[in-house]
Amino acid sequence: MKKILFILLAFMVVSCTKNFEDMNINTKSPETVDGVTLFSNAERNLADQIASINVNRNVYNLWAQYLTQTTYTDESNYDVVNRTIPDNAFRTFYRDVLMDFKEADKIINATEFLPTETAVKANQLAIIEVLNVYTWQRLVDEYGNIPYSEALDIDNTVPKYDAAIDIYKSLFTRIDAAIAKLDANAGSFGSADLLYGGDVSLWITFANSLKLKLGMSVIDVAAISTEVKAAIEGAATAGVMTSNADNANFVYLSATPNTNPMYVDLVASGRHDYVACNTTCDHLNPLNDPRLKYFYTTIDTGDGPRFIGGIYAENSAYNNYSHPGAALEDPTLPGVLIDYAEVEFYLAEAASKGFTVGGTAESHYNAGIEASILSWGGTSAEAATYIAQPTVAWATATGTDLQKIALQAWTAAFNRGMLGWTTWRRLDYPTLNPPVGSTNADIPVRMIYPINEQTLNKASRDAAAAAIGGDLLSTKLFWDIH
Repeated sequence: MKKILFILLAFMVVSCTKNFEDMNINTKSPETVDGVTLFSNAERNLADQIASINVNRNVYNLWAQYLTQTTYTDESNYDVVNRTIPDNAFRTFYRDVLMDFKEADKIINATEFLPTETAVKANQLAIIEVLNVYTWQRLVDEYGNIPYSEALDIDNTVPKYDAAIDIYKSLFTRIDAAIAKLDANAGSFGSADLLYGGDVSLWITFANSLKLKLGMSVIDVAAISTEVKAAIEGAATAGVMTSNADNANFVYLSATPNTNPMYVDLVASGRHDYVACNTTCDHLNPLNDPRLKYFYTTIDTGDGPRFIGGIYAENSAYNNYSHPGAALEDPTLPGVLIDYAEVEFYLAEAASKGFTVGGTAESHYNAGIEASILSWGGTSAEAATYIAQPTVAWATATGTDLQKIALQAWTAAFNRGMLGWTTWRRLDYPTLNPPVGSTNADIPVRMIYPINEQTLNKASRDAAAAAIGGDLLSTKLFWDIH
């Protein structure tokens, strides 16, 4: 009997010990996260950083002069130090995007898949790599030389800064390797992929479009002309986006906290910080651009409703100027990584330079305009009418071929400030307005390095600053040679 009681007591002790141990596990804050979840989180963080117009993290809709500020105009006047804007963006891309992709890759690599799912694993890893390339290019195009080969190593707190041109060379190699591993006949992340729902065929199209974007970004850099030509013509041959159905849209939801970040700043915050910018209105009003009604509201000053922009970088009373349009205030407005219109304008530019990309500069120019109008909710008839105007038509519009393309590419990039600002930096068109008391030379052409890098990684940061010609907003990147 004593033996039985002892056994029962031992069993109870073991059981209780196990139960008490279970109680110490915080199920709401797990110590480990699966790779797929990290991938989804990185996609979300990437889309949020791109879509946001919060002046603490993303000022490019201002610098592209799509919007201007009403009261607090520091960012429009290129003060990025007060809110440590370069630090916030830098940290988001490295910590919340690239590091999550790195950990997702590590965990998925270590996960055992069924023999029938090896292609799924390969696709997952290749898609992560494609988005790594996208994110690295974004960082280079913002800052220039950045930590790359020694980055994302928690044991190395002072990574060196790699030359921007060398990073681009590496990205060409990486995107080719990733494309080669993508298998459209197999699955990937399924619904955990918040961009394409796991559709690998669309990821292949995206990857080729990204390869085209890489090439076009450095098309005038003679030192890597071989890589550039191979990327541009190779991507066009392999298959880039051919309709808005291919757009890389991050779909937001109607309820917080899953709305487009822009909705938070324009609506949920209850603030009135932004109005239309005179630069955009002055360029598009004479062209009767049908997209204006999606971009902005109208103001009636007694002579009918018009689109009126505030003077860039000046205090602009909210009630006196056009406001961001209803489309921008929609919580479900997609966050766009690359779209069909952007691709078509790259192809138009490549064709105008004699690259073999299929079609003519004019045909791609027209297709880009139509794609942009349709993506905002316009019709093909509106697009046809707009393109037929002598001020827009390829044969009669004012300017050189590149200026025609640049104006329409910049317009199509509306609400994607980094793309619009980069289009202007690459092609020096359309004309932007410097703040009052400034000149065109004062308009930034890069973002300065994070302020805290001056103390946390001073030697590497100082070497990088010297290498690019100074850590200044006015220092041109290696591809900005117009």
